[in-house]
Amino acid sequence: MGKDERPNWDNPMQFVLACVSYAVGLGNVWRFPYLCQMHGGGGFLIPYMIMLILEGIPLFYLELAIGQKMSLGSIGAWSAISPYLGGLGLASVMTSLYLCLYYNIINAWSFWYLFHSFQSVLPWAECPLNANLTGPVEECDRATPTQYFFYRETLDISSSIEENGGIHMGQALCFLLCWIITYLFIVRGVKSTGRVVYFTATFPYLVLFIYLIRGVTLHGALNGVAYMFTPKMEQLANPTTWINAATQIFFSLGLGFGSLIAFASYNQYNNNFEQQAIIVSFINSGTSIFASIVTFSIYGFKATVNYENCLESTRVLLLNSTYPQQFAELGLPDVPCDLNKELDTAVEGTGLAFIVYSEAIKNMPLPQLWSVLYFSMLLLLGMGSMLGNVTAIITPLRDFKVFSRISNELFNGLVCLFCLLLGFGFTTPSGNYWFTMFNDYGATFSLLFIVLVEVITVSYIYGIRRFEKDIEDMLGHRPNWFWKIMWGGVSPILLIALFIFYIINYIQGGTPTYQAWNKDKGQSEVMEYPVFGQLFIGLLLASSVCCVPLTALYVYCRKRRNGSHHKRQRTISTVSP
Repeated sequence: MGKDERPNWDNPMQFVLACVSYAVGLGNVWRFPYLCQMHGGGGFLIPYMIMLILEGIPLFYLELAIGQKMSLGSIGAWSAISPYLGGLGLASVMTSLYLCLYYNIINAWSFWYLFHSFQSVLPWAECPLNANLTGPVEECDRATPTQYFFYRETLDISSSIEENGGIHMGQALCFLLCWIITYLFIVRGVKSTGRVVYFTATFPYLVLFIYLIRGVTLHGALNGVAYMFTPKMEQLANPTTWINAATQIFFSLGLGFGSLIAFASYNQYNNNFEQQAIIVSFINSGTSIFASIVTFSIYGFKATVNYENCLESTRVLLLNSTYPQQFAELGLPDVPCDLNKELDTAVEGTGLAFIVYSEAIKNMPLPQLWSVLYFSMLLLLGMGSMLGNVTAIITPLRDFKVFSRISNELFNGLVCLFCLLLGFGFTTPSGNYWFTMFNDYGATFSLLFIVLVEVITVSYIYGIRRFEKDIEDMLGHRPNWFWKIMWGGVSPILLIALFIFYIINYIQGGTPTYQAWNKDKGQSEVMEYPVFGQLFIGLLLASSVCCVPLTALYVYCRKRRNGSHHKRQRTISTVSP
């Protein structure tokens, strides 16, 4: 497709909203609060903001510049810089494909909870009765109603990754619905996406603001907010704190997937992407902090309710002098209830989004209203990110002539159908374990490698001077000394450190493990992945990374073969009579 035929965003605001909708996702709501809690509350914000300046914004700027300059997707853009680097774009497409396969199952869970919110009593508020109607189901009684609803009703989870069964029909239908909506959002490419992002990028902020007002007025909410902003400065001496801060910035902005390059490729040539990179980066980080205040107010409410319930139960036992022996047999310490201990219980990912929040919602007045608002917000955050994930696959592929001849509607539909069919595996009883595997290993290693190669390529192969001239051609001025220092030294060093840290951690971690649900105990327990699981993890780690050297080798062999062919042709011409 020629550059003059390439569609563009209707205006710069559409591009900014698309980047915000993509970058601001579920990680802002369920990953950042967990890291804050784990690494000293307000003290974590110090390394987080430093890493944003040193790593996040410069790399975000770099990817937008490449996409806008080349007006191509990731494969075409890197191939234009050097034919040997086409595999870098291919690795981005592979990584985005892995993300697309499992990311929509989170949206399916959000739909499931949303549909179940329209009931007089929320189904996760109390345990269902057993078959004899004589009491609650044993599994639910051993766990909690919120855990039971998530693990049994939502997932119908098996006891290990080795046990499987049929597809959960309710989840499969929700998953199908998610892909239908995704397709409708991207059916006409950037023209459809540009209109959708006005809603997906703004509505979650409205819900977060409503939740903030409600959250800070809950009983005990200030305990959670105070816990968040009380810094534990000793955490600044912990290398893991800095590594996690850098990693959170890296993944939160969506670097390395090719989505930013794809979005920027639809810009006007002279669009001011430098200003937009700074704006979107700070919006993303500001959203993380904003969402954390909301989350910690909910944490404080939940912890305070649990703490007071504990106090009440203990008081009843202590006052009931008829049963002193029974109280002694409980083996409780002198002070069995501790508010700080409740607040210290760190939960991330699906546990925070679908269990902790659900437990807090059921204790609020009008829980159905808060449930609908919350899961609508989760759904829009997830769908907004899916727009970027799918665009990162579609845009590079449509740059090839063989795919550019196919209509947008048909090609985009085929991509969505392919991901849908493969993704149905996540709706089986063992699907949550495969989801965890993809989430833990499908992107982390490959993205670190991709972005490291990107910044080294631009700085030392393509050359910072040439890159400066390209930026000057687009913006009318060259990047200042700060950007050049980041690209040429600081960012590559940080990425190399992250890459080495990840490899060391993986090696020292021993056999990979996962959290399996034990229905007899009503809780999760750590299990090692079986051999086939470990082999699949190895495949996930290596498959996208291998695209880079294999493509370079293929291009080298093809050039050498063509060179030999031309040399032979010249020889024949020389000796011909």
